[in-house]
Amino acid sequence: MKIGILTGGGDVPGLNAAIKAVVNRAATDGHQVLGIRRGWDGLVEVDPSNPLSIQVNTLPLDPGVVRTIDRTGGTFLHTSRTNPAKVKPADVPAFLRTADDGPRDLTEHVLDVIDQLGLTAMIAIGGDDTLSFALRLHTEGVPVVAIPKTMDNDVHGTDYCIGFSTAVSRTVNFVHQLRTSAGSHERIAVVEVFGRNSGETSLVSAYLSGVDRAVISEVPFDPDRLAQLLMRDKKENPSNYAMMTISEGATVLGGEIVEQGEEDAFGHRKLGGIGQMATELLKDRTGQGMIYQQLGYLMRSGSPDSLDLMVAINYAVLATELVIGGASGRLVALRDGNYTDVPLTEVGAGLKRVDVEALYDVGEYRPKLRHVDGRPMFLS
Repeated sequence: MKIGILTGGGDVPGLNAAIKAVVNRAATDGHQVLGIRRGWDGLVEVDPSNPLSIQVNTLPLDPGVVRTIDRTGGTFLHTSRTNPAKVKPADVPAFLRTADDGPRDLTEHVLDVIDQLGLTAMIAIGGDDTLSFALRLHTEGVPVVAIPKTMDNDVHGTDYCIGFSTAVSRTVNFVHQLRTSAGSHERIAVVEVFGRNSGETSLVSAYLSGVDRAVISEVPFDPDRLAQLLMRDKKENPSNYAMMTISEGATVLGGEIVEQGEEDAFGHRKLGGIGQMATELLKDRTGQGMIYQQLGYLMRSGSPDSLDLMVAINYAVLATELVIGGASGRLVALRDGNYTDVPLTEVGAGLKRVDVEALYDVGEYRPKLRHVDGRPMFLS
C-alpha cells in the first residue's frame, strides 16, 4: 500500500509528530508513505508527465526521513489554503490553463494525479476547509481518512483537535507575562486571540489565567457595559489594572465581524482587528491608558506541549490503522475521553461553538463554570 499524507490550512504544533507517527506505523507493516507538499496545492501543481514536477511537489517518507521532525512545531511538508474544487485563474498551473477566466474545479486533475502517483489511500490533516475536500475525494472513490487539527478546536465531530492545548498554554503564559506591564503602567490590557467561529480559545484561556473578562465569538459585546466592568475590575485590583481576552471573530453589539483582504479559496477573509477596535472603544469610554496585544501566530508557533504530542501521535496511529484496514470516509476523534472514529460527513454537520448557556455569563462577559461534574475535559 502507498499512502499519501498532507497538511492543510493553518499550522499548529503537533503536525510533524502526526506525520512521523503515520510513517512509522505504516512502515511497521511494510507500507510506503508519500508526503504531499503544501497541502492540496501539491496535488494541483503536480504534472504527472513531468518527473521534476513530481519531485518538487512530493516527498517520499520513511522512518529515517522523519526521525527528528517531531522535535519542532509547524509542518515540514508545508501548507496552503488551496481548494482544488475552486482554484482562481491566477493559481491554475500553467500546464492546465485554458481560456476560462473563472474559478476552476480541478478535482478530476487531482484524481488523475493520485492515480498516477500510485496512491492507494490518503490521510489528510486539517480543519473544516481542508477536510471538506477530503470528503469530496471520498465521494469520488478515493480511500480517505482525516485527522482534525485547529487551535480553535472547532472541527465538528470531535471533542479535541491537534493544536488546541498548546495554543491555550501559550496564551495563558503570555497573559501572565503581560500582567507585569499592565500593572506597572496601571492600564487596561486587551489580548486578542485566534478564534473565527468559536470563542473556546478566549474562554478557556481566560478561565485558566484568571483574567477579568473574556469576549467570545458567540456573543456580541456592548462597549459601554464592558467598559463599566473593566473599570470596576481595575479599581478592585490592588495593582490597579484590568485584563481581558477577545476572540478575533468577536463582534460589537449591532456590528459586523472585522475582516480584511480578499476571500481565500474557501470563502474566508482574513480576521483580525477587533481587539484594536475594542481597545479604542474602551479608551474613549474610560479615559484610561490601554495595552493592546494581538497574539496571532505566537499562539501556533513553536513545539507542541505534551498533550498535543500525545493526541497527534495517537490520532496518527489510529488513522493509519484505519487506512491499512481498508476504511474510508472516516474522521479520527476523541469522544468522551476515548479515541474513536466517526463519519467524515460529521465535519460538515454544523459549527462547533461554545455552549454559551452552560459556560458563559453573557451579562458579565466571563466564564461561568459552577459545576464541572460530567463535563468533558475541555468543557465543550
